[in-house]
Amino acid sequence: MPTENALRHSEQDTASEKEIGAYYETVRTRSLDLVEGLSPEDMGLQSMEDASPAKWHLAHTSWFFEQFILKEYQADYQSPDDRFAFLFNSYYVKMGPRHTRSNRGLISRPDVDAVLAYRFHVDAAMQALLHQDRTDTGDVLELAILGCHHEMQHQELLVTDLLHALSHNPLLPAYREPTPAPVAKAAPLDWIEHGGGLLEIGHDGNGFAYDCEGPRHKTYLRPFRLASRLVTNGDWIEFMQAGGYQSAEHWLSDAWACKQREDWDAPLYWWQQDDQWWSYTLRGPQPVDLNAPVVHVSYYEADAFARWSGQRLPTEAEWEVIAREYPIKGNFLETGNHRPVASQHPNDPQLWGDVWEWTQSPFTPYPGFRAPKGAVGEYNGKFMCNQFVLRGGSCATPIDQMRSSYRTFFYPHQRWQMLGLRLADDV
Repeated sequence: MPTENALRHSEQDTASEKEIGAYYETVRTRSLDLVEGLSPEDMGLQSMEDASPAKWHLAHTSWFFEQFILKEYQADYQSPDDRFAFLFNSYYVKMGPRHTRSNRGLISRPDVDAVLAYRFHVDAAMQALLHQDRTDTGDVLELAILGCHHEMQHQELLVTDLLHALSHNPLLPAYREPTPAPVAKAAPLDWIEHGGGLLEIGHDGNGFAYDCEGPRHKTYLRPFRLASRLVTNGDWIEFMQAGGYQSAEHWLSDAWACKQREDWDAPLYWWQQDDQWWSYTLRGPQPVDLNAPVVHVSYYEADAFARWSGQRLPTEAEWEVIAREYPIKGNFLETGNHRPVASQHPNDPQLWGDVWEWTQSPFTPYPGFRAPKGAVGEYNGKFMCNQFVLRGGSCATPIDQMRSSYRTFFYPHQRWQMLGLRLADDV
């Protein structure tokens, strides 16, 4: 996903320093809310190279504000520890050397208390800076907004990384109270048709967006249709019972090789017990809800399921032109479900929230794309290779992140994020 993206459009023209200061505080407070109840041991866990400890996420998001704003715009700013510039850099080559990504879980010091003190130090300096009357206020506010969106991306990563780490504990502890999921019956599968044509996609220039969401451009779509609901756990079990994981017939060659190498026979975190499927979730072990959207499946698995179904995955352009006609509401991080749930409204296609939806579109630049100069523009361009685009957000995504042009991206084998799918077809 675009965890380190560049700002394309900003909101500083319509938001005052006071408003952005309040927005900054809201975003930063949410990160602390997400680690409430975690032990220091929980916050230091790193279960694989793709994931990072919760403590590191708290520190890195503070590092972002320190490196790109405070050190650049506050002449008398002093970091609590200059070594943090090395410890908490992620991928920013232009910002100097970095601690090895796979060894972030070995950073026992600074401890959690020291990281929290670092956050409070950065917050005090940021609030003072945001309320200064400066000639370069516009630049500061623009970067502050970018930093808030960057932190929201790390909030999603924090909880999904923690889920992966806790799943390795044989006690299967719950991140949040293990309450049952809301129950609802899955809607019958129907189709949302579109006549296609020459259409515009990409960010329209209003409000915040990352550089990879533009330029807005025209693309031609043949007539198509999108499924009126997400693929459910019940649908997926039918695929499994039909031998979907045992036959190479519907799998891409690389996908089948990966499935065999990783020994996949079900979505990540699933197991069978007493003839019932269970899943490990942020609310602990839960029986698999047949009517809820399937989650933690890779692009390889999603593509195989679509081929087995006789359909295909949508393109990102198809998804966007349909989704922008629906209001952005759904099961996001703020709802507190912490897992996908069955739609509570029969006519809701669940285009927003619950699970990120795989598309068949590779993550490549839009026509006319140019990566911005400087360190904050370093990442999107060089990540545009060997990954696929997903759309719509998930139950771990802050709703403020969402817009119809938002593109996240993952490698086709990855499963630890809240990844699901819906079907598409030609008309």
